Amino acid sequence: MPAPDRDDATERRFAELETRLAFQEQSLHELSDALAEARLEGQRNRELLGRVLEDLKQLRRALVADPASEPPPPHY
Repeated sequence: MPAPDRDDATERRFAELETRLAFQEQSLHELSDALAEARLEGQRNRELLGRVLEDLKQLRRALVADPASEPPPPHY
């Protein structure tokens, strides 16, 4: 029959391991949630950058457009 001190030490070790496991599981869930949010933010940023680049292209086209193709100012 094992000594009571040994049983108590084993029980404490198991309790410590269970606590560590629970902490690691919680940390893993938090990291998973953070990663999912970061991926969504990255996707939103890619879409926003795409729209900004398209607006910039249109602006550049407008700035270098042939002045002859534009209607005359109203005072003519």
